[in-house]
Amino acid sequence: MSEEMNPLSLTRKLLAFNTINPPGQERDCARFLGNVLEAGGFQTSYYEHAEGRGTLVARLDGLGHKPPICFTGHIDTVPLGAIEWSKDPFNGEQDGNKVYGRGTSDMKSGVAAMVLAGLELARQPRRESGIVLILTAGEETGFEGAAYLAEVDALGNAGAIVVGEPTANYPLVGHKGMMWLEVSTKGVTAHGSMPEEGDNAIYKAARAIAKLEAFQFEVAPHPILGKPTLNLGTIQGGLNANSVPDRTMMQLDIRTIPGQDHGILQKNIQSLLGEEVEINRVHNALSIATDPNEEWVQEVFNIMTPFLKGRPEVRSATYSTDAAILTPAYGNPPTIILGPGEPAMAHKTDEYCNITRLEESVEIYLEIARQWCLR
Repeated sequence: MSEEMNPLSLTRKLLAFNTINPPGQERDCARFLGNVLEAGGFQTSYYEHAEGRGTLVARLDGLGHKPPICFTGHIDTVPLGAIEWSKDPFNGEQDGNKVYGRGTSDMKSGVAAMVLAGLELARQPRRESGIVLILTAGEETGFEGAAYLAEVDALGNAGAIVVGEPTANYPLVGHKGMMWLEVSTKGVTAHGSMPEEGDNAIYKAARAIAKLEAFQFEVAPHPILGKPTLNLGTIQGGLNANSVPDRTMMQLDIRTIPGQDHGILQKNIQSLLGEEVEINRVHNALSIATDPNEEWVQEVFNIMTPFLKGRPEVRSATYSTDAAILTPAYGNPPTIILGPGEPAMAHKTDEYCNITRLEESVEIYLEIARQWCLR
């Protein structure tokens, strides 16, 4: 591997692309990665779900009939936040064994590692199976890039999926589903000195909030993913202190487990809150749970054992990933979430990634790809 193309240097190059979403504008970053992969023998295609919102699909074929292995990651990042950074978020500053920047953990380090592993695999002769890299736009705001690939039938097939989200190089076998709901109430405005002339939308929202706080899912925990959760994340309402508010808007983040039907769950919440509220679904993504006893999962666990200095336990992610779209679109192949980023650093000020884990992840991805593609 050349000095110009190592895990740290490539991560830094990716950090220099400002892909904060919104607005995203991932096109230039996707084209840069596509050029790198094309030079290494990959065939590349680009897809934009909106102007400037580039998603890259890069393929390397094999000689046999076994379906390719898919490695996937997103190139958009969340905003910087209100707190001032002590490091330049786009420069990849190094301090000891840490590299800093927006997206170091979530998840440009993982993207850099899978690209370098793919380039090394391309140098291997007589690959029985191929590899596909799916590097998406719009993951942070509802998996838009991945959903567009599925919509336009751009995925092809895959026999296994590795999602490079931040796990500190610990393999996870699934994640919960995600449903975001907007819950609104309407009233009638009036002067604050004459509240009897109006209809207070905030009072209606307060009654709904009390019901939401007491809501119970009444389903057994999943053996791997645990319990479903509901969080009231935002509430907005009212114009000023001396006006009766005529509208509120709340946002719910619901995380689900296999067996829960999102449509039925939404109807149950609507029934609970009654006619005083209106509910609209904003984002919807399925839960993912791969059987930990599946043969390929056990192979990945074998690969990870020396890196972790012990065999991995069966664990799952608390967040959702593009696998919510890609895994069902591919026909539900076994899926592992595995990346060098620090889970606790995702979306935080002064986000960083451990450089040793970044370097190890290239070895890990390459060995996973070798065992899939070379036999």
